[in-house]
Amino acid sequence: MVIAKARAVDGPDKSFRKAEIERRDLDVHDVLIEIKYAGICHSDIHTAHGEWGEVKYPLVPGHEIAGIVTEVGSEVTKYKAGDRVGVGCMVDSCGECKNCREGEEQYCLKGNVPTYAGVDKYGEPTQGGYSTHIVVTEDFVLRIPDNIELDAAAPLLCAGITTFSPLNHWNAGPGKKVAVVGMGGLGHMAVKIAHAMGAEVSVLSRTLNKKEDGLEFGAEGYYATTEPETFEKLAGTFDLIINTVSAKIDISAYLSLLTLDGAMVNVGAPAEPLEVNVFSLIGHRRSFAGSMIGGIRETQEMLDFCGEHGIVPSIEVISADYIDEAYERVLGSDVKYRFVIDTSTI
Repeated sequence: MVIAKARAVDGPDKSFRKAEIERRDLDVHDVLIEIKYAGICHSDIHTAHGEWGEVKYPLVPGHEIAGIVTEVGSEVTKYKAGDRVGVGCMVDSCGECKNCREGEEQYCLKGNVPTYAGVDKYGEPTQGGYSTHIVVTEDFVLRIPDNIELDAAAPLLCAGITTFSPLNHWNAGPGKKVAVVGMGGLGHMAVKIAHAMGAEVSVLSRTLNKKEDGLEFGAEGYYATTEPETFEKLAGTFDLIINTVSAKIDISAYLSLLTLDGAMVNVGAPAEPLEVNVFSLIGHRRSFAGSMIGGIRETQEMLDFCGEHGIVPSIEVISADYIDEAYERVLGSDVKYRFVIDTSTI
């Protein structure tokens, strides 16, 4: 058993504190990873603040994990000590249901095991990447391409796959017009990935404050959604809209921007319900859909794609002592574009 140093929170209104957590002894297919970096996702904040339902505290968040394999179980075949690896939003699933067999473990019919705030097959609560070590079964460990630094790799394990998966599923590519709602941690990755796929990309943001960045990341258009003429000018334009914001927006207004058979896909997850006017859908056979991360196979595909195209998130590396301030800055949209914790500071 490994005693890992961690940063934990004891309630929705509490600050993070230093903690120690137990990581299980290696089972035959387990991998022990020394975590080097952990990204801060908006999901971490929602969960730590108890906004998505009841949480068992103390909680160690973090599902954007990059590190080095230090030890493997006796029957592990995929990894060895010294390998550069990552762990994303889930650490296990039933492996037997139809969705798992098809490589869609994120939609496991029995429920996948989340990296934190879950319960593993041993009946123990899962704790995440704001820590120095983690033990994960080898089938849920990802290989990080050699040309991607570990600090930049961490956010790919959530922000990267969360945007890659719907872009991949809805066939973003040459000849397709894609709009990205929001230019935060998810949004800036959606722009970079969609551009690399060959799509014509536009950003729909509240203001033009990040326009220069958006164009640098590959967007060809950048529009302020606080300007009413934006929705008039762009009506019926896009084949695909990826909504990355975790806030309540006027879904019907954005649906009006879709062309015939266009789809708007929600990857942001606001705590409050979203309303949809059905006439915004039926008039042009539009779709309003959702997407949640990706399976292990697709996540590896995403990492390899990012390695091939030199795609990395724009990050700000922080000390573990700065987590509370980082949360406040994320909520205030004051980060370009992902905080990453240097776990050596834990």
